[in-house]
Amino acid sequence: MFAMQLKAHHTPLEWVELPDPEPGPDEIRIRIGACGVCRTDLHVVDGELPHATLPIIPGHEIVGRIDKLGSNVTGLSVGERVGVPWLGHTCRHCYYCTHGMENLCDHPLFTGFTRNGGYATMTVADARYAFPMGDKGEDKDLAPLLCAGLIGWRCLKKAGDGKKIGLYGFGAAAHIITQVLRWQGREVYAFTSPGDTQKQDFARSLGAVWAGGSDELPPEPLDAVILFAPVGALLPAGLKAIRKGGKVVCGGIHMSEIPAFSYNTLWEEREIVSVANLTRQDGLEFLKIAPEVGIKVTNTPYALKDANQALDDLRHGRFDGAAVLLP
Repeated sequence: MFAMQLKAHHTPLEWVELPDPEPGPDEIRIRIGACGVCRTDLHVVDGELPHATLPIIPGHEIVGRIDKLGSNVTGLSVGERVGVPWLGHTCRHCYYCTHGMENLCDHPLFTGFTRNGGYATMTVADARYAFPMGDKGEDKDLAPLLCAGLIGWRCLKKAGDGKKIGLYGFGAAAHIITQVLRWQGREVYAFTSPGDTQKQDFARSLGAVWAGGSDELPPEPLDAVILFAPVGALLPAGLKAIRKGGKVVCGGIHMSEIPAFSYNTLWEEREIVSVANLTRQDGLEFLKIAPEVGIKVTNTPYALKDANQALDDLRHGRFDGAAVLLP
């Protein structure tokens, strides 16, 4: 197999040839068809997440077909298409695993961070944490659903059922969740980097009723906002954009320092919540409704060897929607 491997933080990924991985008893080997490029991959490369396993093959938005089954695997078959998300394994016996909160497991493994991921031609995954993807749709269009879609869905569940929802950072997750919100009959207010009229136009094309800079206030108070951009200064900005009793959902796995703000900004029962990972139930829910919504993923394809370019383009916001690596 061939892969793009991170050997040290703050360095480019290296093109390497490795032996084909053998699946363990509970694992499946997957021949990868596409792997999405996520901002979390940048956090891994930049060393902003502690305890990464190095060297590591990044990537956790994987779509491919099963090449080999482990001896204990049931319910899946060779040739079947599956998706592999960020949550790659849980201990299944800690407090969180036994109380419906496996996303907070005390001893998890994360795809592309503490176990090898999808910036490769082949990978292995715990079969219990892979999702059947069916045969409809192209791999490149399904891959971003495995994180941008799933985390966006969990954020939306945390945001509640308010009608007016603000999205800060209009990238892969926001452009998918905008379509879900419009399908649900809700209003989307999109916040981009100040002056980024291209992203604002993109948001409006997907149905946003308003789009502006993150330094602006919306035309009216919102019921909730979701912060997809990992910028700490957006938290007090989001609090100022919501109504009394509204909610700010922090959707990133990493965020820059949050500046001090007055208690008055939080007062009147405004809430701040964070989202960590996802549960398999989140995945089953979202992947069930995605075809009903008719989500159209806007993506930019890159050859696997061009993963460093894809990451750099993501860092600088050079494309709309998502980026996908194709082996």
